[in-house]
Amino acid sequence: MTGVHIIALVAALVTLTVIIELSRRSQLRTKYTVVWLLVGLVIAVFAIAPGLFNSIARGVGVKSPPNLLVVVAALFLLMVCVYLSWEAGRLEDKTRILAEEVAILREELEERAASAPSTATSPPGTGSGSTTG
Repeated sequence: MTGVHIIALVAALVTLTVIIELSRRSQLRTKYTVVWLLVGLVIAVFAIAPGLFNSIARGVGVKSPPNLLVVVAALFLLMVCVYLSWEAGRLEDKTRILAEEVAILREELEERAASAPSTATSPPGTGSGSTTG
């Protein structure tokens, strides 16, 4: 095992530890936890058995395994960016709908308050209608 493989293994173990801790503290949703745990495990497997990645690269027809690693990593990050953009757009739509609903409810509340008969806001016995003396 070379220095690069040791660094990759340590990075994978640190990533797995951080992901597990974030999940344990409920700071990372389950669907993201699963994805990142799989990524960490795949990195750990390839760090432990570098020949496996080299065999996959040769099987796909890539002459240099690091080139395959760069392409796969870039495609994975592209997929993450597209997914997060989709998620942000979906949340933006939900936020807009909620803001519209709040505005409608606020308007209805103001209409009800304006049409309701006015009542004294002071506690009984302290208003202008009370005569003590």
